[in-house]
Amino acid sequence: MSQRVYIFDTTLRDGEQSPGVSLNVPEKVQIAKQLARLGVDIIEAGFPISSPGDFESVRAIAREVKGVTVAGLSRANFLDIDRAWEALRGAEQARIHTFIATSDIHLKHKLCMTREQVLEAAVAAVKHAKAYTSDVEFSAEDASRSDFDFLCQVLAAAIEAGATVVNIPDTVGYSIPLEWGRLINDICHKVPGIEKAVVSVHCHNDLGMAVANSLAAVLNGARQVEGAINGIGERAGNAAVEEVIMALHTRKDQFGVFTRAHTEEIYRTSRLVSALTGMKVQANKAIVGDNAFAHEAGIHQDGMLKDRTTYEIMNPAMIGISKSNLVLGKHSGRHAFRQRLESLGYVLSKEELNSAFNSFKKLSDKKMNITSEDIEAIIEEEMSRLPHAFALDYLHISSGTAVVPTATVGLRRDGQLSEEAACGNGPVDAICKAVDKITGINCTMISWGINAVTSGKDALGDVNLKVTTDGCKVFTGRGISTDILEASAKAYINAVNKLIWDSMHTEREVGSEK
Repeated sequence: MSQRVYIFDTTLRDGEQSPGVSLNVPEKVQIAKQLARLGVDIIEAGFPISSPGDFESVRAIAREVKGVTVAGLSRANFLDIDRAWEALRGAEQARIHTFIATSDIHLKHKLCMTREQVLEAAVAAVKHAKAYTSDVEFSAEDASRSDFDFLCQVLAAAIEAGATVVNIPDTVGYSIPLEWGRLINDICHKVPGIEKAVVSVHCHNDLGMAVANSLAAVLNGARQVEGAINGIGERAGNAAVEEVIMALHTRKDQFGVFTRAHTEEIYRTSRLVSALTGMKVQANKAIVGDNAFAHEAGIHQDGMLKDRTTYEIMNPAMIGISKSNLVLGKHSGRHAFRQRLESLGYVLSKEELNSAFNSFKKLSDKKMNITSEDIEAIIEEEMSRLPHAFALDYLHISSGTAVVPTATVGLRRDGQLSEEAACGNGPVDAICKAVDKITGINCTMISWGINAVTSGKDALGDVNLKVTTDGCKVFTGRGISTDILEASAKAYINAVNKLIWDSMHTEREVGSEK
């Protein structure tokens, strides 16, 4: 049996199904490129038939992201599979991932199909997908609650039809490690032809056991693990990819397997996904949380000062957390700035570097010392900008306990300045109403939150908010500034720009299909 474990990342498909998350095509491509740098083996780019936006994002990733397999999800029917291939055909390495439920619960209440019909559909789907690409993955949805003999029958039939990967999902996060490991072991030993396929697992975290179940599966023969960065996804989420990678790496003595992941890209990938989805990583999150390498207890600090390994089983540098003694400030030049970016792992084009350096200079006029965290925030904000979008030119606020909050806002788009003023229940509300007047779009703000990037009175405020116009599709905005009202304005404008971009491209895609 191979000792390599393949990492199948579904951040852009299952991860985006997290409530309140909506990524546009450029954001998905940006994340996909970072996932490729991380060294995942397969990127599940989306569910092409689900929407024009998903189709376009899968197609864009297939065309632009190299050195990695790009997968598209499809139900076990020909229309889904045809649409998936249409999106994937430009990929360097393409995989069609087709699925159908196998549990009696799903057969009775969702599919209204017999076991014989499901078996027939699974075989037909794999054969149809196989006509497009040699790399076909078959998933038995709700496998953990399926009848074992029927599950084995479907898996064997899928392999015989040409499936190169068979995925065993714990769709509702029902299993516990002992029984899940036993199930995978039984499948590896009892399914005819199983040696012809890679056994995969896709574990959900409803009982908080997604990573533990995934690792139990590896110990029992699984050689592909599916998950999402930061563990995001439906309901309580998926197995956290970074936790799986580091557990296999740190405990080689127990697992005896390896991945091709570049661990030093983990932290950067986590930060990017958090920034673009608007889902903040909890402080005590394993591997990538703010407290993961923090030590407050005196006895811990004493041990750390004597030898890091007393209380750390992983070196922060191993996941890409870099500390530099080079202090940046208002007198720092482009070379020092570029050097810090390189030490943090960012590779920017000349135009991106110029834009980021200008933002750095503006910030250095307001802050004495610029930290790595400040620079990361600047880069993440720069990378979230869309072309030909509205940009904040100026902002004037009048507010206080004895006056009605009023905002005057100037926005530029393609060089043209537009100005409006509005009153609101507070300064942020006034800003949003003024922006709405300029753009002609009335948004409803669902959430607003702010975090300090670093400590101190001059810390950057990092505002994340979510807006909608129809109550269905949600757009995330992010803005940073030492002034929280300016950060709020930038975040709101960022969300509105995404909304405009999405509506323009949706209309274009619908028009092109008529």
